Amino acid sequence: MSEVKVNKLTPRTNCGTVTLGDSGDTFTIPAGVTITNNGTQTGFGREGSVNWQTSDIKTSTFTASSGEGYFINSGSSITANLPAGVAGAIVAFSDYARNFATYPLSVTPNGSDKIGGTNAAAKLNVDGQAATFVFTDSTKGWVNVQNAEDTEIGTSFISATGGSTSTSGDDKIHTFTSPGTFCVASLSSVAANNVVSYIVVGGGGGGGPIRGAGGGAGGFREDKSPATPYTASPLDGAGAITVTATGFPITVGAGGSGGTTAGPNNATSGSASTFSTITSAGGGKGGGGGCGTGGTGGSGGGGVCGAGASGNTPPVSPPQGNNGGTGAGSGNYGAGGGGGATAAGTQGFPNSGSGGAGPGGAGATTSITGSPLAYAGGGGGSGYACISKGCGGSSVGGNGATAGGAAQAGTTNRGGGGGGGFEPNVGIQPVSAGGAGGSGVVIIRYKIQ
Repeated sequence: MSEVKVNKLTPRTNCGTVTLGDSGDTFTIPAGVTITNNGTQTGFGREGSVNWQTSDIKTSTFTASSGEGYFINSGSSITANLPAGVAGAIVAFSDYARNFATYPLSVTPNGSDKIGGTNAAAKLNVDGQAATFVFTDSTKGWVNVQNAEDTEIGTSFISATGGSTSTSGDDKIHTFTSPGTFCVASLSSVAANNVVSYIVVGGGGGGGPIRGAGGGAGGFREDKSPATPYTASPLDGAGAITVTATGFPITVGAGGSGGTTAGPNNATSGSASTFSTITSAGGGKGGGGGCGTGGTGGSGGGGVCGAGASGNTPPVSPPQGNNGGTGAGSGNYGAGGGGGATAAGTQGFPNSGSGGAGPGGAGATTSITGSPLAYAGGGGGSGYACISKGCGGSSVGGNGATAGGAAQAGTTNRGGGGGGGFEPNVGIQPVSAGGAGGSGVVIIRYKIQ
């Protein structure tokens, strides 16, 4: 193989043409060789690619050159003037700022040239839009050969600590069963991913003693971010929370204590739970100890000698809970159930001294943890029998006591109300105490991948 070494090839005649090889010949460029073009190229397939001008981001009206692509960083409407149309000429544009919908780019043809067969400007007005134009002929002029309308960008996600953590699909879940801090170290580059899903459940109210009514469930509030796919409860919509890179103190409400005296009623209501701007009130205590009344709260405590206490106190939308059930009256052994997140407590029924206890109101079921779980069911009232299967609401409120049995506590970290205590045999059995309310919980969920 022969080898020719020269520093420059020049035509024999001034402004002539140098021809390399004959038709069918092959020229091989070895690896590591760089070819630099400082002039004008033709016949190198320019119709399929452009050189993107990354060092010249356009912010105002300009005239494009064939073979170049331009990023548009618009803070106002911009016009890009196309060069004179020559077959094979190519120009491309891309929305650098992702705001063409607000500040569109007008692409204007040169003179009598056309864009898609019409002598008029084309407008790029979709956020994230990119378009490539190739000049074909005088009939159609510049033809858009590639158009993208999206806002694909590199995505980062929230990074945070606090509580016990788990994952579900592409999401991370923080569960707080005691007070703590949700510490956000960094945010997502996509604003929608900084909106978190959450539930905030207050502590359940304690059940009342001796002929006692069920305690009301802790208040239940939930909001589901569109970025986190799971099945939310019917109470979804408490209000979106967009986190920032800071610490968010978390309060988890304790359950109230069950009543222990024949009178007056010494049961206590549950405590509130909080996250950011969201507070869920503790459940109200159940009535008992004679005709002692129940307490208001996230859900109200049941009644003994009359109406149950009010729920959704203080009022929010959607409601965080419901009213307690009405009691059958002194001596009839049919106390009302505590209110639950999605239903009021049920009325107790008299039956010649052998009344039926009112079940607690139903709680709310959500899959925020990855599995469907019920929260904030009301405690059942006391009586000789429950009038339906299970006196506690949604199996998280405690069952009320019946003859010979004890009241149950609400489920821990589910915000269930405590069951009401039963009437003892005087001189034989001690005062039948009400069940304690279940503690609350705060759960936060967000996208991580």
